[in-house]
Amino acid sequence: MLAAAGLPLYIHLPRFASVELGIGLATLGTLLLVLRLVDLVQDPLLGWMIDRWPRAQGLFAALAALGLALGFPLLFTLPSDATSIVTLSLILVLLFSSYSLGMILLYGRSATLARTTERADLITLAAFREGGMLVGVILAASLPAILLGFGATRGGYPAFGLVMAGLALLTATLTRPLWRRPVRPAARPSWRGLRRAGAVQLLVLGLLNSLPVAITSTLFLFFVEDHLQLAGLSGPLLILFFLSAALGVPLWTRISRHWGVRRTLLWAMPLAIASFVGAASLPTGAGAGFAVICIASGLALGADMVLLPALFSIRLTQSGLQASLAFGLWSFVGKLGLALAAFAVLPLLALYGFSPGQPNDAPALWALTLAYGLIPCILKLAAWTMVWALPKETASL
Repeated sequence: MLAAAGLPLYIHLPRFASVELGIGLATLGTLLLVLRLVDLVQDPLLGWMIDRWPRAQGLFAALAALGLALGFPLLFTLPSDATSIVTLSLILVLLFSSYSLGMILLYGRSATLARTTERADLITLAAFREGGMLVGVILAASLPAILLGFGATRGGYPAFGLVMAGLALLTATLTRPLWRRPVRPAARPSWRGLRRAGAVQLLVLGLLNSLPVAITSTLFLFFVEDHLQLAGLSGPLLILFFLSAALGVPLWTRISRHWGVRRTLLWAMPLAIASFVGAASLPTGAGAGFAVICIASGLALGADMVLLPALFSIRLTQSGLQASLAFGLWSFVGKLGLALAAFAVLPLLALYGFSPGQPNDAPALWALTLAYGLIPCILKLAAWTMVWALPKETASL
């Protein structure tokens, strides 16, 4: 349920806003970044509230689900060419806030839901959690196209919003026992405590490492449909990408148990770098080549999703720090990466005259290729360098 308000929202929103609502890409990119300023205060505050009132976690979870149940249909049933920026902003704040609350709750429960607080059990929990996230991403990313095939209107988006509302309410009902489990006592984290635990360094790494996949997720439909001219394959290719990520989760989890998290990340991240370089060199119509890239980059994403949050959780647990406030910062970092990606690349495309679903000249398509392939490659190289510079004792994790 939560995954639908993460990557899939950034996959669908640029096309929905530009094609269905008539909102320019530059305007949307700026709006998404401005809205993330709310999260700068909100996410740590939500984490503090969860730590402060642990017995109210059931209420917090219900509020998160209700916010998603309202936000999805409100967003995707907005009228075409008659939607103000203020209305769109308020709905996105509702969705983003509900997503933040749910994510901080779930990630903050890491020490409670794991069998023990040992490293192997925390990594196993992370694998199950991120596997569930990837299943949610696959469903949410492909659902509008599926609904469109069954006769839904406006790209399948209004029906998608209603289905997600129903899923949010169903999930809230089924997961009520989760929040009744006792919370283990822990110290309240301070900036000094986070820095001593190595968590601050991991937060910076998490932000930098989130940017490449945030950029490619935001531009995926544009790249497939407008550069590769494979509009009919965008849905299957997107599913292939996230299925590969889901398959990568148990693979990288098993490898990390034998070789450590740091060393596993150093092996997995070059796979993403090679994928970005390959995507930038693809000509129009290269469906088979892009399918291979989707598999490789998806496998690399599986490592990112399971290993970095697990490493962050391990550091917090070993230091005896409360997780919710710290994961409020982690949640903010992930969403800030998505917003920075949209703010950076959408205005760039608008500057070069790129128009989704319309004939584009060579400079516009070159800008799309630059943003989708080369910029993420540079960012991923920088993140790989940061992993290499992690303290040597991290290799034993």
